[in-house]
Amino acid sequence: MSDNYHYEDGAIHHDHKKVLHIDTVNGGDIGKLVSAFFKDDAEEAEYKEIVEDEAPHPEHTVTEKLPADDRRLRNEERFHFVHPEVEDDEAWRIHDAVKRLVVSQGIQEICQYLLQLRKENKVLLPLSPSSAYTELVRMGMPHGEGFSESTFRNYYKNK
Repeated sequence: MSDNYHYEDGAIHHDHKKVLHIDTVNGGDIGKLVSAFFKDDAEEAEYKEIVEDEAPHPEHTVTEKLPADDRRLRNEERFHFVHPEVEDDEAWRIHDAVKRLVVSQGIQEICQYLLQLRKENKVLLPLSPSSAYTELVRMGMPHGEGFSESTFRNYYKNK
């Protein structure tokens, strides 16, 4: 059973919290809503009207939920090694996952993830470690200490 009760004019009663959210209600109706909400406690109930400016909500806030058409509008080049048979939405999800991975994980974890994607036929990895390293650096992988191309070659060869 739902803990939420919806009333007309945008009022919502959350049974588990004793909170009343009211979007748009005329001044005379607010007393009736509060009385109905608190029932026996209506005489003791305090209420105040809070008017908030409604900020415009962006159409999409999470990259994973963007339709493919909107993703094509992004001003970036997609991960080069995505398998050609992968659908556009899935290709952009792979792109985003690789991009998050290369900035937050080490070379060993990156290579393991790429191997997993290869086994799932989601990416085609190049034979040349230099090509793979260059693409991962383009995606945001650091190229300083611990992320050198020679270190990358050691883990990339072991795939």
